[in-house]
Amino acid sequence: MDAAIATNAVLAVVMPQACGLGGDAFWLIWDERSKRQTALNGSGRAPAGADAAALRRSGLERLPLRGPLSVTVPGAVGSWADAHEAYGRLSPGQVLGPAIDLARDGFPVDEGFAAAVERTTRILAAELQDGGRTWASEFRPHGRPWRPGEVVRRPAVGRTLERLAEAGLADFYEGRVADSIARCLAEAGSAIAPDDLERHTCEWVEPISTTYRGVTATTHPPNSQGVVALELLNILEAFDPPLPSVFGPDGVLDPGWIHLGIEASKLAYADRDRFLTDPAFREVPVDDLLDKARARGLAQMIDPARAATPPVATGPRGGGTVYLGTVDGDGNAVSLIESNYMGFGSGVVDPETGIHFQNRGSYFSLDPDHPNLLEGGKRTLHTLMPGMLLRDGRPWVVVGSMGGDAQPQIHAQVVSALVDGAVDVGTAVAAPRWFVEPPAHFAPPVEVRAEPRFARGVLEALEALGHPVEQVASFDSGLGHCHAIELVGGGPAADDGSLAAATDPRSNGLPETW
Repeated sequence: MDAAIATNAVLAVVMPQACGLGGDAFWLIWDERSKRQTALNGSGRAPAGADAAALRRSGLERLPLRGPLSVTVPGAVGSWADAHEAYGRLSPGQVLGPAIDLARDGFPVDEGFAAAVERTTRILAAELQDGGRTWASEFRPHGRPWRPGEVVRRPAVGRTLERLAEAGLADFYEGRVADSIARCLAEAGSAIAPDDLERHTCEWVEPISTTYRGVTATTHPPNSQGVVALELLNILEAFDPPLPSVFGPDGVLDPGWIHLGIEASKLAYADRDRFLTDPAFREVPVDDLLDKARARGLAQMIDPARAATPPVATGPRGGGTVYLGTVDGDGNAVSLIESNYMGFGSGVVDPETGIHFQNRGSYFSLDPDHPNLLEGGKRTLHTLMPGMLLRDGRPWVVVGSMGGDAQPQIHAQVVSALVDGAVDVGTAVAAPRWFVEPPAHFAPPVEVRAEPRFARGVLEALEALGHPVEQVASFDSGLGHCHAIELVGGGPAADDGSLAAATDPRSNGLPETW
């Protein structure tokens, strides 16, 4: 747990284009002592004063993708606090120390950070009232592109982390840090008030699960889209898998299996848009969505010889996320995913604390008949979903990926490679990848993004089945950053157990041991 929080805090400093103190988090936690898995919902809520009808009357048909109306209460730091209280061993100062050092002393610019800053600069210049100048003061202070190897320092965030280490993480919601956040958001035009911050709570919940050919797959329940990944696995399980020899470093050699995965994804995503929201506001029929008989019925709707055109998507595209997993010497395990949503998030930055705020609120709908309608105190449908695979009731693989809407599809591809193909975690994570998405916001998800590393003829066969295939670069970051830890032979808790870890070559991640 200490390692998970420390890593998340460091990433909040050095990878602000994907996560930050102003983001949300979802957790799966395996406690070896109790032999029990729990889930922690670290997502924030819309302000109590949120009013979809008033926004419609003002002329809005959809929430803006960025800006103050897209900000929801950040939940990640609250989840750090709850997780640390339940399972932490080191002091908050020790856990946050590496992040504080990096914020104060700096870190070298990498290509991904520099490119994300320039891309966001152009976007915010067009979309924010101040043209993104406040944001640029934190992330583009020289008024020009970052040069390779330059040192980025984030002293304001460093001071905020020091304050949280000294005063406690709760200060983010009801102390000096909270006061600064509330002032910043009010000045920016957000409806988030001090009371919204003070009322924020995370929630301990039971994970949801399904089985895939005898392996138990677990994830976080709604408002997370984890149920989509499990439904997708259930649909795929209705088909006979290819021979294990079809899976390997060159990806899946059978275009028919990829076709089934794409078509199953379309069906699962239609269910997501139809049902998924905050279950505190509207019932989400999780049991029905995970019913095996229902999945077999959906599988029968798939034409093995032709791509279907699904309904239009009702949520925006995009994502920007970090995933991390940890396992300790006692066999405890954490699967943690944290995000701003789209890149740097809303573009709203508090200069005093250095915190930049997520734009998760843009996923809400203003349609009064939509399940994910914006309502005061509501958590939005979330693309974030941590994962674990269990065998015989015990952890086998800790796994997850960034990738927005692609996360369930990436998860299903990796699970199929591990279970159907019996490959190792490194091969499963690095193999060529695909995902289907809308070509534009609120369009049908039909366009297949795929790496050219697939064996010759595979992508051509998908096109012949009617899929519009766009070949992206090999190891394209836009196809997700999936990481996995395998507890080999039962892992550290077993006498002869060990660990194997793999990080995605599409990312800057690396396995680390200590």
